[in-house]
Amino acid sequence: MAPNPDTQSHRWRFHRLGGFDQVIIDSAEDICHLAGLDQKLWAALSCPTTGVEFDAHTLALLDTDGDGRIRVPEVIAAVKWVCTVLKNPAELFEHTEGLLLSAIDDSNEEGRQLLGSARRILKYFDKSDSMLVTAAETADTSRIFAATLFNGDGVIPVAAAGDDERVAKAIEDVMSCVGSVPDRSGADGINDELLEKFFGEAAAYLEWWAEAEADAANVRPLGDATEQAASVFAAVQAKIDDYFTRSRLVSFDRSAEAFLNPGETDYTALALKTLSATTEELAAFPLVRVAADQPLSLSKHLNPGWSAALGAFREQVVVPMLGDVSELNAAQWDDISTRFAAHSAWLTRHRGDSVAQLGAPRVKELVGGGLQATIGALLEKDKAVAGDADAIASVDRLVHYYQHLDTLLNNFVSMRDFYTPSQHAIFQAGTLYLDGRSCDLCVVVKDVAAHSALAALSQTYLAYCECRRRGGDEKITIAAAFTDGDADNLMVGRNGVFYDRAGADWDATIVKLIEHPISIRQAFWSPYKRIARMISQQIEKFAGAQDKTVEESAAKGIGATADKAQAGKAPPTPFDIGKFAGIFAAVGLAVGAIGTAIASALTGFFSLSWWQMPLAIAGLMLVVSGPSMIMAFMKLRQRNLGPILDANGWAVNTRARINIPFGTTLTGTAVLPPGAQRSMRDPFADKKRPWKFYLFVLILFAVLGALWEKGLLTQWWSQLRHKAEQTAAQVEQAAAPAAPAAAPAETAKPGS
Repeated sequence: MAPNPDTQSHRWRFHRLGGFDQVIIDSAEDICHLAGLDQKLWAALSCPTTGVEFDAHTLALLDTDGDGRIRVPEVIAAVKWVCTVLKNPAELFEHTEGLLLSAIDDSNEEGRQLLGSARRILKYFDKSDSMLVTAAETADTSRIFAATLFNGDGVIPVAAAGDDERVAKAIEDVMSCVGSVPDRSGADGINDELLEKFFGEAAAYLEWWAEAEADAANVRPLGDATEQAASVFAAVQAKIDDYFTRSRLVSFDRSAEAFLNPGETDYTALALKTLSATTEELAAFPLVRVAADQPLSLSKHLNPGWSAALGAFREQVVVPMLGDVSELNAAQWDDISTRFAAHSAWLTRHRGDSVAQLGAPRVKELVGGGLQATIGALLEKDKAVAGDADAIASVDRLVHYYQHLDTLLNNFVSMRDFYTPSQHAIFQAGTLYLDGRSCDLCVVVKDVAAHSALAALSQTYLAYCECRRRGGDEKITIAAAFTDGDADNLMVGRNGVFYDRAGADWDATIVKLIEHPISIRQAFWSPYKRIARMISQQIEKFAGAQDKTVEESAAKGIGATADKAQAGKAPPTPFDIGKFAGIFAAVGLAVGAIGTAIASALTGFFSLSWWQMPLAIAGLMLVVSGPSMIMAFMKLRQRNLGPILDANGWAVNTRARINIPFGTTLTGTAVLPPGAQRSMRDPFADKKRPWKFYLFVLILFAVLGALWEKGLLTQWWSQLRHKAEQTAAQVEQAAAPAAPAAAPAETAKPGS
């Protein structure tokens, strides 16, 4: 929609919220000039009518095309209309219980109609002295319209006929044939379209019926009984044709008689069966036994499977058309078939199907009795009061706009409610309590997979929760944004409680997570937690492996002991000095290397001044945590509300940021209340780290610092390292010649 040139002079005001400029709408001038605001500056361009915390009836009134979405043109149309019928549109921002009659602008015709209709509504509810009309009084307009025969919607129910039973019955017939539409009173009725359709169908039906009356002897040979007789005729037509064809074939060749009648094998197949008139095999036999040029008997020697059908055919077709005869020859059958063929052809040209249920006499009565004109006059009378009646519906529209339109503007044109403390946007479904936190940014989700595919681009940590009430009879799914704290204890399967905007509580269970950084604090400790987790896993693996090794060694030892008990004592294994020396040397080298590394680190650390030591520790921590914090900071700056709402059907028109300070307002962490008393005496505290332990560590570091200042610690450590190196060297020297010298020593031993 192009801006109105008359609105270009309006001076708009903006404020910076959420990282983008949002228009301020808080005056009558702002509302009246809204159509001139460039749509590129609107926060949203459309939103769904479901899944939002907003008055459903107001959304239905705004959704003029009924497509389930609210768009910019519909919002502008509503605002323009409100500015036309209100004296001061700024009153939209004054939240009252209803619409003040004094607020309606009666200087124009539409305003006067609205004011008159509002007073009519109050009069209906016995509140003529009231100056305030509420949504509760206008919501059920059907109660108001039920008291009048004509309400201006172009629909008349049966009651509109008044005491004229003839017209009332005609309206009922029209509805039974072509359907109905709801009247404002809530009753079913008809409009111009249905009336025209009915009498059009009636005219076509009568034209078709006139064809039968013009050739009644052939088309309807039995009058009103023809339709029933035709169905009886159709039931036996094929079988009688079969009989006369067989008879003619036998006349052509007498030898065919034995083949065209049931034979011995046919009856043999029936001999062991329980027979009745409904046995399938009997239906395949001829109606009577076939003979050359033999009439069809209608009463004697009949096939039991067809005797009932032939009896009905004789009573309803043959007797009325040919008289009381007991046989039917081929010529008579051809005459009957010709008549019913004409009837069948007439049926295929059938018109006016919807009115056929009334029958020709009733349709003639309706068409010829002038009822179309009479009912049409009632419709015109109803439409004549459309202005007053529409005004009643418009009062309902105005009351709801008066109470709710400002909320929509602050969530659609701008997102003021979302970025205002203590306010909630219409897309915020409630609050999730889980893991010692409360999450206020929760949106209702219909399809988790579809929503998460787009919402992942928001760079926000989202937890999808399945919420249940009343034992699971009520279910919803929400996506909750965690914007403060950490994610250590967030996992699929964790339970919490969700409170919707109405205050109802739901059991909530996490079913899916979209992981993104939550806070800088989490990013700082993340590397240390990963290292600790890695060490813990490695220790568990090592302990598990050692436990398995011990178990296997024990099993082998037990098996070896049993073998020794059976075979006798085996000679002892000689002591391998070389292997032992190698192991000792390796252990010594490892201890020396570790000691050297620790000594180097401590030497460098204790060479610093006392004030430099904390800086060194801080620098080391910054090196470890810095990259993680930088990455988290960059991602936290990219958090965006848009993808979360777009995945729910919104058309967000800007980048609505959720920066770090704002994110802390959306997720509350557990904090003790002001003035709360707190006891630190925990009887179940971890006994491994009492205060005495911390005091011991502090004294130990103080002593080590003093020894370092005097140089004693360095001297002692140097001596210890020197001795370790000497020991390792001696072990290496002793181990080198041990292996080759062992063999000659043993061979020389017997002669010594």
